[in-house]
Amino acid sequence: MLRKQRNRASFATKTRKKHTRRVSEKRRIQSRRKKGTKTYVFSLPPNHSFHANNRREAHEMIGEVTEQDREVLPQPVLSVIIPAMNEERTIAAVVREATRICRDAEVLVIVNGSTDGTANEAERAGARVLHYPEALGHDAGRRVGAASARGQILLFTDADILIPAEHLAPFVQAVLNGVDVALNNYNGPVTRSPVHPVVEAKHMLNSLLSRSDLGGASMTAIPHALSRQALEIIGISSLEIPPLAHAKAIFGGLRVQAVHHVPVGKWNAVRSTKRGGADLLSQIVLNDHLEAIRWMTDTRGPRGAYPDLQRVRSLAQ
Repeated sequence: MLRKQRNRASFATKTRKKHTRRVSEKRRIQSRRKKGTKTYVFSLPPNHSFHANNRREAHEMIGEVTEQDREVLPQPVLSVIIPAMNEERTIAAVVREATRICRDAEVLVIVNGSTDGTANEAERAGARVLHYPEALGHDAGRRVGAASARGQILLFTDADILIPAEHLAPFVQAVLNGVDVALNNYNGPVTRSPVHPVVEAKHMLNSLLSRSDLGGASMTAIPHALSRQALEIIGISSLEIPPLAHAKAIFGGLRVQAVHHVPVGKWNAVRSTKRGGADLLSQIVLNDHLEAIRWMTDTRGPRGAYPDLQRVRSLAQ
């Protein structure tokens, strides 16, 4: 009887130790992920154009390439483009998350008009820095970064919002699966009263483009990703006006989808502004939407390709 009790006690002790080891190991794994040591490995569909055009790039992405082969690889699979102006506090962490997305990736930080150590912090974190002493203006950094990017996929994010790689990887995977423009499935605070004009503008533009299914998803919001084909159709210069690039992508017959939700409204750092002052950034974004609508009417007619139905306007003249 005593021997059975000792055996049961010994078994219980061993079981508890095994359980403790499993819990400890699980916590260590989670801790490593939080610290950003996990790198994503993507697999390509066998009939994907990237796989057909450049088998070495596909093998690099899934970790099957040798060091000797790596030296002759012509370009990375992914380019992460990050405009930055005086973001010394956050840029290193943003770059580290970007490097976790894909083994075969380049991270471009377009430092413009900065007076702090943004460029040095970005370089130390592993980014390739494009440095401009003067401020390039809103969204111009995306255009500059895209012009220098060598990747088959271009992923755009900002330097002041730390987005974990777990929330960036789905945009890359969507493009690998055939999406040309992978958007953040973020509609903005639509339940507020009144709704912010920028949120209304995004929904309105998608409605005019016959893509109400996109809601408020837009190339104005980050993160979003483009295929190399999408970049060629949209045109690099259009990236400086995101709503215009958005309209060109849809009118160009590209596959545009909202693929993953990232709550950038909650994560974005609150900027201090003078009370009662004009919201200049919102005005720029609204003007960008007007630019997209003007392009639509210039290229598709005064009604943007919508029919006039029963109206006979000539009789009213």
